This record gives sequence, structure tokens and C-alpha cells, in this order.
Amino acid sequence: MKKALVTVSALSFILAIGLTAFAVTQKLMSVQVKAGHVRSQPSFLAKVITKLAYGHRVEVVEEKKAWVKIHTQKKNSGWMHVSALTKKMIVFKPGDADFDKSASKHEVALAGKGFNEEVEKKYRSENKKLNYDEIDKLEKITVSQRKIQRFIEEGGLQVKGGEE
Repeated sequence: MKKALVTVSALSFILAIGLTAFAVTQKLMSVQVKAGHVRSQPSFLAKVITKLAYGHRVEVVEEKKAWVKIHTQKKNSGWMHVSALTKKMIVFKPGDADFDKSASKHEVALAGKGFNEEVEKKYRSENKKLNYDEIDKLEKITVSQRKIQRFIEEGGLQVKGGEE
């Protein structure tokens, strides 16, 4: 009985050390853009598998140049460009009564990058000759993933993984 208890205790200890080592070596990152595209291959031309919102945590599986292979919380796998990720943990305070009303996801993503209304106002005052109406028009242009994929296929563009 005593021998069995020692064996179980030793196995429990080894398992605890192993799980702790796994947790320490597991590399997590956060999405730092409004909508992070998870792609089938490490290329901007690769098909978008899913989109992840600002602050979403992902597990890093592999790194290839400027691309990171990730697993999502829903166990989806794919590639994200390193510029869309940060090692920082992005924490929201959902308990705050006015959190949903205080800022849009777009504003939160910009703030995460250090850009806010005050910074924009200062930039505009220092660069009065720039045409901001044209910039505002450009920001409103969106192209669906389906159209992008069709453009890639019709243009005969080839996806080269990890070289961008």
C-alpha cells in the first residue's frame, strides 16, 4: 500500500511538472488589428480561412519569416502576418457599464496601436496641406474576400508561402 502511494505521488509530481513546463513553453499572442485574417498559407494572396477580432488570443505553433502559424481557441489553424499580432495580452473590462458605448472596435484597435482622436487632430494641424477627404474615401473602400480570390485566380497569381 505504501509503495503504491509513493508511486502515485511520484507520477502526480512528474505530471504536474510536465504540465507546468507545457504551459510555460506555450506561446500566446493577441490580435492587434481590427480584423486579423487567418490564411491557409503564409501569404497575403492565400485564401482567408477566418477573421479574428482585436484582442483575440492565439497559440503560436510555428514561425516562418514574417508569418506565424496559429491555433485559435476554436482549434482552427492557419497563418497570420506578424504585424497583426502582439505578445501583449489585450484586456478589456467588460464589467464597465459604458464599455460598449465608449468606443467602437475600430477605435479600440487604433488605440491599441497608439492612434486616437487627439493624435489625429495634432497630425492634421501639422499637415494642413494634405487632402483628408480623399483619405476618408479610401478608408471606406472594401473588397470582399470572394472578389479578391477571383482576382487572384483570374490573374494567374501564384501564392508563395512565407516570402512576403
